[in-house]
Amino acid sequence: MALIVQKFGGTSVADIERICNVAQKVKKEHDAGNQVAVVLSAMSGTTDRLVGWCDAVSDLSSPESCAEYDTVLSSGEQITVGLLALKLQSMGITARSWMGWQLPILTDSAHSKARIESIESEIIKASLERGEVAVVPGFQGITSEGRIATLGRGGSDTSAVALAAALQADRCDIYTDVDGVYTTDPRIVPNARKLNKIGYEETLEMASLGAKVLHTRSVELAMKNGVSVQVRSSFSDEPGTLLVEEEEVVERRLITGIAYSRNDAQVTLMKVENTPGVAAQVFGPLAAANINIDMIVQNVSEDGTLTDLTFTVAKTEIEQAKDALNNADINFKSLITSENVAKVSVIGVGMRSHTGLAQKMFKTLADKGINILVISTSEIKISVLIDAEYLELALRALHTAYDLDAPKED
Repeated sequence: MALIVQKFGGTSVADIERICNVAQKVKKEHDAGNQVAVVLSAMSGTTDRLVGWCDAVSDLSSPESCAEYDTVLSSGEQITVGLLALKLQSMGITARSWMGWQLPILTDSAHSKARIESIESEIIKASLERGEVAVVPGFQGITSEGRIATLGRGGSDTSAVALAAALQADRCDIYTDVDGVYTTDPRIVPNARKLNKIGYEETLEMASLGAKVLHTRSVELAMKNGVSVQVRSSFSDEPGTLLVEEEEVVERRLITGIAYSRNDAQVTLMKVENTPGVAAQVFGPLAAANINIDMIVQNVSEDGTLTDLTFTVAKTEIEQAKDALNNADINFKSLITSENVAKVSVIGVGMRSHTGLAQKMFKTLADKGINILVISTSEIKISVLIDAEYLELALRALHTAYDLDAPKED
């Protein structure tokens, strides 16, 4: 007998028919003799609708209003867990729903973006030992002040992995609308291959660089606690992709995958006075405005007196970034921004021990006439910023260059 945590996202529980489909997948694990805990998101579109209602009545300008905002948003998952528990009971399976506060799932007090601090697992373990299927809402918990808190976008993935860690589950299955982790987006590169296994670290890089299969916080949590995670489809019974320790990936390739993001904007400060502390002068106001900076490049003039600073921020924060820089005490000639850019990242642990992988990326893009605007690297990834119009061409060319294409059928 194994203990399995199953997580189903919004598209998997989008309507009653799909909730019934989820019940069949839960029944299959239950009938196999396994203990099963299920973590659910709200129905697809529900959270956005609840956010809209909150925005219509309040500007969320106080901690009190943020707490009420979370009370409203958490209601979406309450509906799905109740409906699934009802369906399972109608199928002859002993099941019950739990709210985050009943276990409890304890979080910090950062409403709308809370982090899980601990999960009291005794009650749910006792329920599982009695043969019950536990149906738990994702995305929510309770603060030390007794207020409901939500975890932000992707929070249900994090809830599932945290629950699996607390229960010491044998596996955490994340069900979604794709059947696993691919070498790149198969909608853009038809020859993309599904990976049977992938290391935590590579998954974390892919998630943080634009791949939307898993949320970064859930991958971090799985890696930290050694939780075996499988990404699989809600709409088929095919095995998915297992997240494992690096040494468990037998068929190791130098490059594992290629991620991309269309959510970045480029900012360039022209002719900034090149004095000690200039970078702190530029990035200090941005940090104070809670704006995340990603890629950075600095070009110093020939005489060393002036410098151009180029960096990227999220497109949603571009206006906020411009305001912060224009209002700061910085001497610069002009501020140039562009949202017509895309980030492409090549990821693989092979970069640690093999040379020439960066050169292959740069040459492949050059051969296709694609100019690189900014470059950033880490131990296992290389990211470049390019004009957005060349994104699909870049993905297909790099996917082929690194021998990631699926074998052609005879």
